[in-house]
Amino acid sequence: MTTKSYILDNGAYTAKVGHTDDEAPKIIPNYIMKAKSERRRTFIGDQLSECRDKSGLYFMLGFQKGYLLNWDIQKTVWDYIFSKDCCKANFLEMPLIVTEPYFNFSSIQEGMTEMFFEEYEFQALLRTNAGNLSCYHYHHNKPSTKCCLVVETGYSFTHIVPYILKKKFKPGILRVNVGGKILTNHLKEVISYRQLHVMEETYVMNQCKEDLCFMSTDFDRDLKIAKMKWPKNTIVRDYILPDYTTVNRGLIRTLDETSVSRTVDKDQQVLRMNNERFTIPEILFHPNDIGIPQMGISEAIVLSINLCPEETRSHLYNNIIVTGGNGCFPGFEERLTKEVRALAPDEFDVSVTVPENPITYAWHGGNLLSKDPDFFSLVLTKEEYDEEGFSACHRFDV
Repeated sequence: MTTKSYILDNGAYTAKVGHTDDEAPKIIPNYIMKAKSERRRTFIGDQLSECRDKSGLYFMLGFQKGYLLNWDIQKTVWDYIFSKDCCKANFLEMPLIVTEPYFNFSSIQEGMTEMFFEEYEFQALLRTNAGNLSCYHYHHNKPSTKCCLVVETGYSFTHIVPYILKKKFKPGILRVNVGGKILTNHLKEVISYRQLHVMEETYVMNQCKEDLCFMSTDFDRDLKIAKMKWPKNTIVRDYILPDYTTVNRGLIRTLDETSVSRTVDKDQQVLRMNNERFTIPEILFHPNDIGIPQMGISEAIVLSINLCPEETRSHLYNNIIVTGGNGCFPGFEERLTKEVRALAPDEFDVSVTVPENPITYAWHGGNLLSKDPDFFSLVLTKEEYDEEGFSACHRFDV
């Protein structure tokens, strides 16, 4: 067996793919799109860069509410990912590490396993959770750590997962049904109500959220600032919407810069982003604000730790690691530390880590795992699958 593996962190919004020893994974959108400007063509994954006009894009996702339901779409994306145009896989020689959601349905697990062995003919497979790879990565960087708490905040929802001695503690796993998708949809509704109809512009508004939103560390103070007039209001920004002739991605401007550029180009469409910049990400901490009857991330972390054995709690509070796209909001680490510190017992130290790139953190964990001397004891080979069928998959810790 060769030691090079193919690592696929198959998220609901993006798939992170690459081989062992790649410096960084390719981040491929895990969906198919159709554009109004080019009706006949479908864009798979990162082919979207070839689309001239990205307004009014129509998304087709394989994942619904965090679980893989539309196999045709997912297979189309996988076919593209495994092709020489994207990140070629030598199925016969490479083991595959693939991620799946927590508490995935066994019918989906069976379908995935069958597809990888029978359709793509991989020689060996390891199905795991992204959190397991993040935990491995964290322990690799801090070998003396006994426990860690992975906060995985992605597209569909946020999972809080305690790991004790590198094994996940299932009674402590919690899910908050808020992820990046809800934030983008809420931003579309707010902007459509206050300024401009953008309900069909999911792609542009997602970019707007990524470019402009931040996590407030003092919500009341920022709200007061947002009520002031420019230039005392340091939060307000204008977002010049892309027209796909001269501007391909929205531009951020202060109000002074906008008035200058408006004299040059009167046709610019501008969104004025004020308190939306921090009230949208706030939903992660207060889902009640938009009618989701659930606790926020900080309360969920404290509840999850309280569900774990008492002797592990100090370790868990001291080793909170945040992964997933929502961890990219500026101020997230500071805000989460502040909130958890306020709720945690005084005798525990609280330490929250948001890695440099929370999106690819799990993939890098998979990359490290594929070099582990014990790696081949974890995988299921094609011979074992042919002999025992799906029942051989019980060894996977998912």
